[in-house]
Amino acid sequence: MKKLSLLSTIIGTCLLTQAQTIGNSPYAVYGIGDEKYDNTIDIGAMGGISTAYVNDLNNKFNFANSAANQNFGLTSFSIEGTNENNFLRTNYQNNSLAKKSVYLSNVSLAFPLSKSMKFGVRFQPYSSKMYTIVTKDQIDENTTSINRFMGKGSISIVQGALSFKINEDISLGLRSNTYFGRISDTEELSYSSADLVNGYENSTKILAYNFTAGGIYQRKLSKDKKLTLGGTYTFGNLGTVTTQYTNSTYYYIGDGTKKSQTILDSKEYGGKGYFPMEASVGVGYGKDLHWFLSTQFDYKKGETIWFLSKPFQYQDAYKFSFGGWILPSVNNFRNYFSRVVYRYGVYYQKGSLRIIPKGSTSPSLVNEFAITGGASLPFANANINKLSYLDLGIEIGQRGSLQNNLVRQTFVNLKVGINFADLWFRKVQYD
Repeated sequence: MKKLSLLSTIIGTCLLTQAQTIGNSPYAVYGIGDEKYDNTIDIGAMGGISTAYVNDLNNKFNFANSAANQNFGLTSFSIEGTNENNFLRTNYQNNSLAKKSVYLSNVSLAFPLSKSMKFGVRFQPYSSKMYTIVTKDQIDENTTSINRFMGKGSISIVQGALSFKINEDISLGLRSNTYFGRISDTEELSYSSADLVNGYENSTKILAYNFTAGGIYQRKLSKDKKLTLGGTYTFGNLGTVTTQYTNSTYYYIGDGTKKSQTILDSKEYGGKGYFPMEASVGVGYGKDLHWFLSTQFDYKKGETIWFLSKPFQYQDAYKFSFGGWILPSVNNFRNYFSRVVYRYGVYYQKGSLRIIPKGSTSPSLVNEFAITGGASLPFANANINKLSYLDLGIEIGQRGSLQNNLVRQTFVNLKVGINFADLWFRKVQYD
């Protein structure tokens, strides 16, 4: 009965996540929107270091590198939420704005199949669009041109991950990634002296697949010190990504419904550049059940996609991360806070967006950096067979800049989640 109740919870939360409206960045205008896909709270609080991160405890599954689950031994169900707070500013007409959103960001279930094989499944929002931008230009004393840009929709991701331990030092992993959803962008041009609207719309339907392979090498350097090397590679791009472009004229009636639509041009594009090749390498060093630190390099290949009937080029993206954790004393039951896992990190990302802002002639890269932190608080009854945690995380950073009339996005993201970890399948022994 407990397992049926848990399954119902998973299905319900997945449907809720798919229905969310979480677009929050001005850069959601471009491409697939504002990417929300991220690691779990514990990894995100360490700057995103995951490729060479093997959890010393047995209660949390690493989806980012599925090979890094040698110590995972309990059935784990995690549910996480994010509160985003964005503060936007641009020198163009000296505009500023504050936006926030709260959404369910991760639902996962994982369990060991055997001592050497582990399996997990996860559902997350991948990206989201929700924006409306209106610009006006005075043509003459009686006529104003009005440009309205609108975007909506979301993409979600479901992952299935398998980990296999070859020997004491080496483990391998494979993760399947399924992307699905629909996003659209519309540009409307109208004039104050006429009711006719000229609209350009891109509607993209996505059902795509790829795979991420991973490997871990962890070597004991002394009785309690260890060195960890890890790598991942995302390959394959199957399924369908279909974009329908329509250029039409129409009128709006009182309730916002289109009337007398005339199609001027219609095209359909297919492509696979939305989910390109990615690779990651990391190295970590630590002391068993006391501390760990790691550094990581991520690479994402740039691709060309279609955006309002024109090709839009994503640049190659690079990300450098550093982070780790500290556990004062795992067995000190007299002092609760000595059993809390404290996490820290920082990252810098050379972004994939290269755009020419309004009023500028030179392109600009949209880069991002942040500092992160958090803690994993054990439940009062935690033990080796029942190790549930409350995870807290914070991310403070900046995306973009004020140069060339670009938008500077300062963000403060707060994250909270619960990881229920228990030993479900126990052998009953008789004397």
